[in-house]
Amino acid sequence: MILVLAVLNALLLVTGQIFWKLGLNRAGEFSWTNVWPVFSSPAVLAGIGIYVLSLFLWFYLLSRASLSFIYPVQSLAYVFGVLAGLFLFGETVPPVRWAGVLLIVVGVYLVVRG
Repeated sequence: MILVLAVLNALLLVTGQIFWKLGLNRAGEFSWTNVWPVFSSPAVLAGIGIYVLSLFLWFYLLSRASLSFIYPVQSLAYVFGVLAGLFLFGETVPPVRWAGVLLIVVGVYLVVRG
């Protein structure tokens, strides 16, 4: 159950980032002169809400599991982020980045197996 919740937390983190990216795509490039339009964006607010949910889930996990287990599992957020960039935003993912993604997945597998 801890593993499932840790993966869920990684998914929540990436989902929050996706909403932030959507909000920033609409509001324009971030600068201190457009802070209000960015933070009043429904997508950015949704991302903040999702991050708050992930914070509570993270506290739950920290209180019940080993940090040396759940923190590496949370690194799957990097993998989900690359996939989101590719499929949701049409970003190009170069081969060396895929190699990094593979290393993360193998590392998480070893942590979970160990």
